[in-house]
Amino acid sequence: MTTDANDLALLERLGREAGQLAMRWFGPDAAVDPEVWMKEGDSPVSQADFAVDEFLKRELLAARPDYGWLSEETEDDGSRRQAKRTFVIDPIDGTRGFLNHMRQWCVSLAVVEDNRPVAAVLECPALGETLTATRNTPALLNGTPIAACTFNDGTTLRVTGPRSAQTALMNLEPHTVERMNFVPSLAYRIAMVAMARADLIVARGSAKDWDLAAADLICHQAGGKLTDREGRTLAYNCRDVRHGQLVASCATRHDEMLDLARRAIDKAS
Repeated sequence: MTTDANDLALLERLGREAGQLAMRWFGPDAAVDPEVWMKEGDSPVSQADFAVDEFLKRELLAARPDYGWLSEETEDDGSRRQAKRTFVIDPIDGTRGFLNHMRQWCVSLAVVEDNRPVAAVLECPALGETLTATRNTPALLNGTPIAACTFNDGTTLRVTGPRSAQTALMNLEPHTVERMNFVPSLAYRIAMVAMARADLIVARGSAKDWDLAAADLICHQAGGKLTDREGRTLAYNCRDVRHGQLVASCATRHDEMLDLARRAIDKAS
């Protein structure tokens, strides 16, 4: 019988290999200069994305042939919804940053069962970071437990998200608001809450399952919380894989942060 721990070990091993494969195309001194195409919505996809996707699909489904498959770079035929467990994969989350030699990108891997992630890995090879979790074990960074927190220094709210929402927060929030630098990977931004590197993440309504599933579980197991703007828990591997506006923060103050984020989003609109 396959367990969450077994699936996590598989994701870790193949995520590490996938990360090293992606590194062949990363940075000004890359071994290979990747070809790049533009997808709908002016979003780039590179030769590296396709290579990592092909590698993970082949290796993961060879190990778990009865699992479903959902990936940003694979056409979805809907058959995944008949499987008990489904791999939800983003070969390179943060492709635009990857192509601009920014280090905050990751290979995002999750196993989803009953519409929620049960095992997750964010492999960030350019940063030397591996984040992991299962639904029954703590979130780890390179093997060490991590914990979300809010207002790390007691006064400053560290925020990442659309600049307009950050500006609106500065006018709403009585505490000091620190506008953080742009991070190209949404999954990594959510993980920043889990690692206590950010207090509030606000995201526009354009994310898909593959952007979120792994980071959601890691954030949750670290004491964080990711919801839609109404405070609802996200469901994955549904017919529609799109999600609306999102908020991530420490779980103990999520209601407060959610209200603040909603007001900022509405003010910025």
